[in-house]
Amino acid sequence: MLRRALVGKPIHNERAAGTVLSKGTALPVFASDALSSVAYAPDEIVLTLALAGSAAIAVSPWVGLVVLVVLAVIITAYRQNVQAYPSGGADFEIASKNLGRPAGAAVGAALMVDYTLVVAVSMAAAAQYLAAAVPWLVGRQTYVAVAGIALVGLLNLRGLKFMGRASSVPTYAFVAVVLVLVVTGIVQDVTGTLDAAPSAGYDVLPTTGTDAGLTGLAGAMLVLRAFSSGAVAVTGVETITHSVPYFRKPKALNAARTLAVLGALSAALLLGVMYLTWRTGAVVVMDPARQLLIHGHAPGRDFYQVPILGQIAQAVTGADSVGFAVLVVVTVGVLFMAANTAYSGFPVLASRLASSGLLPRQLQSRGDRFAFTNGIILLSVVAAAFTVVFHANVNGLIQLYVVGAFFAFTLTQAGMVRHWLRGRRLHTVKATQREFVLRLAVAVVALMACAAVFVVVLVTKFVQGAWLTIVAIALTTVFMRAIAHHYRAVDAELEVRPDTPIRALPSRVHSIIVVTSVRKPVVRALSYARASRPSTLEAVVVDTDRSRTEQIARQWEELEIPVSLTVLASPYRDTVGPVIKHIRGIRRKSPRDLVIVYLPEYVVGRGWERFLHNQAIRPLRTRLHYERGVMIASVPWHLESVRERQLTENSR
Repeated sequence: MLRRALVGKPIHNERAAGTVLSKGTALPVFASDALSSVAYAPDEIVLTLALAGSAAIAVSPWVGLVVLVVLAVIITAYRQNVQAYPSGGADFEIASKNLGRPAGAAVGAALMVDYTLVVAVSMAAAAQYLAAAVPWLVGRQTYVAVAGIALVGLLNLRGLKFMGRASSVPTYAFVAVVLVLVVTGIVQDVTGTLDAAPSAGYDVLPTTGTDAGLTGLAGAMLVLRAFSSGAVAVTGVETITHSVPYFRKPKALNAARTLAVLGALSAALLLGVMYLTWRTGAVVVMDPARQLLIHGHAPGRDFYQVPILGQIAQAVTGADSVGFAVLVVVTVGVLFMAANTAYSGFPVLASRLASSGLLPRQLQSRGDRFAFTNGIILLSVVAAAFTVVFHANVNGLIQLYVVGAFFAFTLTQAGMVRHWLRGRRLHTVKATQREFVLRLAVAVVALMACAAVFVVVLVTKFVQGAWLTIVAIALTTVFMRAIAHHYRAVDAELEVRPDTPIRALPSRVHSIIVVTSVRKPVVRALSYARASRPSTLEAVVVDTDRSRTEQIARQWEELEIPVSLTVLASPYRDTVGPVIKHIRGIRRKSPRDLVIVYLPEYVVGRGWERFLHNQAIRPLRTRLHYERGVMIASVPWHLESVRERQLTENSR
């Protein structure tokens, strides 16, 4: 009942088509991550440049412009990708088919790590904005972020179409509010009425080693590091390519158009916010206690930095205005829904990896709400773990975030270059060849851009935490390859060949009933065993308590049960070992014989009753699974609580 209330009623297979989405609904479901990055990408650029002092922050709009160029290149390339590979396999399928299975496994591992960090970063940023509006939450961001992960995971368990409806309002509201904010700010700037941000008057002190500003090698590395931090705005486009099956027909065309809209909106939002950041003088730093001077003094312990977007809202609409409150609300809403992009992409990717034998196969199946339940739960647990370990620190999580995405982008575009080269050789018509040359050129440019960004990210962020992502990708890849090897070995072992003895029958069948007390379940087990007409039938009781064993033997004789009762000695009160030893003795005498062990078990109707029954049988059942030539026959006995439960369910 509780599960039904939280998750909802099961969806019938015939209604599966109802889970596909229109472009208008798919955009907020699959693009919330990329759109919401404007809430934290400018902060990452500014706080990195702020390491070199106030003057270095003036370069931030140009860094943002380079990020937009990379975004345009990747969007263009991925629009080609979804039309060439519309099945939803996207990066994994492209790398596997064009670069080989190891490359596909590496891309899959990178994207899984990336999706996990999408959830952690989005929830950490949402907690940051909430703390800016509600001071009581300062210092409690980790609890807020973990609670958000649990909530968005629960909502996704209700099914994709529910999340489509739920995410449309906050995502579109965020886009509308930020666009209005940007336009209003630009108009105020042109008319000379734009106020400065609250932090514009702060003195930003350069850190050790960056006293020379942005000059020299240290300055160049700092600019590259700021770019690599801002490149987080580019991530998120891969979610749409993995979710093509969820679009309405024509699926590939609708996905490509959604990517184009995403690119245009992301560019407009980021460019506008970076411009107003420059014009309002908004500042954020990594370590306020050491990098900031407010009216000549270091900030106190209770000082809290409002994120860049919040400071712009304060400059445009006023520090305590309704506009600032509205911006905080819609930003928290879109960051909450941004995690949904990972919940849309991760389970689909995990299912495809599972179907390829690279992950446990239980990740392949959908739940009764037509959602990949196991994938959603796995993502929630791992993302919450990242959030707790990094204390919901956005800057700390960002260092891990971009590496996996651009590693996958690079391998994917390398695969697409090979794909278009192969396609060009197969087509001889001039018009077709010109088309392939154009597509190849786009893939080559995207490959060069992604590879360059990946190298920059790896070099500039390696010490800050990028090495953790590389290690996580490597370990996940090794883990998946090991799973694939195991599945191949098991498949080879279980394959039915022409020489497989399909018709082979056991010489004889020995039935054994394990008796712990003379009750109705044992009598039922005896009846079932006798009905199967085995070669031999015996009941065994393990003598762990002399008086109890004598009582069972006395009752057995009084009831005149027509089955011999064998008492197995157990001087060390072991209830499992004597039964196993007895069975092995039978098998040793005649290895071709089959032994069937009947285990009477109680079926209970209440959850707490499970802890009170069948505890003695479970260890024996587990051990019997490892015995060759032995079958286990469970004989259920339904207690009265089962009938009461059925009556309750039927009356609803």
